[in-house]
Amino acid sequence: MTQTQVTLIQIDNYGPWTVTPEPRREVDLQTLQSRLYADVSQLVGNRQGYAFFGRFDNMVTITNGLDVEDHALVQESIANRYPVTASMSIATDASPVAALGRASDRLQSAGSAQDAERREILRGEPLAESDRADDDVQLAHFDVNDATGKYTDELNEFDTFIRIEQSYAELMRHMREAHDSLSFFVGGDNIIAVCSSLTREDYQDAIDHVNDAVDVELKVGVGRSAVAQTAGMAAKHALESCREDGADVEFADMDHSTPARQNVD
Repeated sequence: MTQTQVTLIQIDNYGPWTVTPEPRREVDLQTLQSRLYADVSQLVGNRQGYAFFGRFDNMVTITNGLDVEDHALVQESIANRYPVTASMSIATDASPVAALGRASDRLQSAGSAQDAERREILRGEPLAESDRADDDVQLAHFDVNDATGKYTDELNEFDTFIRIEQSYAELMRHMREAHDSLSFFVGGDNIIAVCSSLTREDYQDAIDHVNDAVDVELKVGVGRSAVAQTAGMAAKHALESCREDGADVEFADMDHSTPARQNVD
């Protein structure tokens, strides 16, 4: 059974800040958001987690193996580098959707995202070390079949983007509603899903659903481990196996050992 530790990261008072004392240039806001995501991705990734940008002012991270002190250090680094602060909420569940729901509830109960008084909230309890297992995190790496040949080299960039986004939107909705999983676009034609304990048939169901709904063919590699980084690399290797043998779904044959945690800021 999966035990996905999800941390919701939310910029404090961001909406009012963007228009105080007057509206800030959009190019500057876009630059801040992209740099903040890059830093969060590295700060969490150095501790064997994964970060997904969501709406940029809200980021969803998979933080199995990170304790309260790790979260506090990430929070401190954000405050030291940016003119904004961030609040965090941690929750764990067999269902990634349920974990994110509880993390969201805890943060919302601490105050509105636009509350000027809410600053650097850190709520929730990480998964205890004694309760962790070698297969807590299941990640699935989806990829569009022959995206270059079918879209990139045939259509203009915007029409290609529409086709990829259609497949992402349909997969994201289906994985959330049918399989209690969270899916995130990660660039190119790649989507990473944070999953509950799904079977080969579940993944085939998702692939078939997207193909039927928007006529885009997907393949997927699946990995499991105690931490997101190792599960994600296993999923990437399984995806390469799909490319080699033409399969729709491949599960990685993984070494479940947990790598040493790197406390690098």
